[in-house]
Amino acid sequence: MLKQKATLLLADGTVFHGSLIGNPGTNGGEICFNTGMTGYQEIYTDPSYTGQVIVTTTSHIGNYGVDNEEVESEHPTIGGIVVNSFSEVYSRLDGDGSLQDYLVKYQITGIADIDTRKLVRHIRSQGAMNAIISSEFEGDLEGLKAELEKLPDMNGLELSSQVCTQEPYFYGEESSPIKVACLDFGIKKNILRNLASRGVYCKVYPAKTKLAEMEEWAPNAYFLSNGPGDPAVMDYAVDTVKDILNTGKPVFGICLGHQLLAESVGISTYKMHHGHRGINHPIKNLVTGKSEITSQNHGFNIVREDSENHPDVEITHVHLNDNTVAGIKLKNKPAFSVQYHPESSPGPHDSRYLFDDFIALINQN
Repeated sequence: MLKQKATLLLADGTVFHGSLIGNPGTNGGEICFNTGMTGYQEIYTDPSYTGQVIVTTTSHIGNYGVDNEEVESEHPTIGGIVVNSFSEVYSRLDGDGSLQDYLVKYQITGIADIDTRKLVRHIRSQGAMNAIISSEFEGDLEGLKAELEKLPDMNGLELSSQVCTQEPYFYGEESSPIKVACLDFGIKKNILRNLASRGVYCKVYPAKTKLAEMEEWAPNAYFLSNGPGDPAVMDYAVDTVKDILNTGKPVFGICLGHQLLAESVGISTYKMHHGHRGINHPIKNLVTGKSEITSQNHGFNIVREDSENHPDVEITHVHLNDNTVAGIKLKNKPAFSVQYHPESSPGPHDSRYLFDDFIALINQN
């Protein structure tokens, strides 16, 4: 079968030619890479990847198809995928379909048969940038460049209100002893599973929900979810987190929620050179002295100097590859957060204790 051609164009002018996978068309976003060797479906359905073109560094993608149960959201919101070797045929007995059909269903355009090792080295050297994939501009780089220039910059982009739930909903058993209000900035389903399995009844609220509405439900604590975009432009969320902290109720934040907790106490955030994305990131817990193998997906981080100089903030976790801040807790409030994803299973369960710590904190207050 003759493969249809596709082109990948980066904002710095770098061009890759390969084969079309997924839906014919043109789409793009900020290009990034994930070093995980498994879990491509969980990656593609993680709302934190909204508007991003994902390069998977493992060579073979699509070989185990898709499973309707292995999703982190209702549907993917990514800007495209880039792979080396793509398989339209899958071998898993309990698979629900091929990745090719899944990409077509959700109108995601991708490219295969390119040197992803070369591309990843380029991104690591030059940094994250916008990119576009197309099967429609063969031989017309100027036209494709014009389309690329229409894409928004991730720096300064607010996306959470676009991907969050639009109406509150419940998760877990209503008879559970603990009620937690979860602010959805792009929440992953496995976070809710981890909370519910620990006796938590969750009510998930849209990103722009005010404290007064959540307090009407009388929750015991608050959870700040992961999500996409730049935390520095999410004033609405920062103001709500400030209000939540003033209640004195326990707060736990993951990824974007971690960044918003930091912003709410005056710690700045910044866009990283190329971010942390993968399932093999080493983290050290400074409280226990133990290390964890973690799953990460973020292109922004909190400023270390601000964290160190803040009288009411303790740095609890650091990334061992680059010494960036990976976790904090407030000394004057029952609140803590981490930059990585403890609900994932790379360790496989090295970081699940954080959910237990949250439950313990709730029971203490």
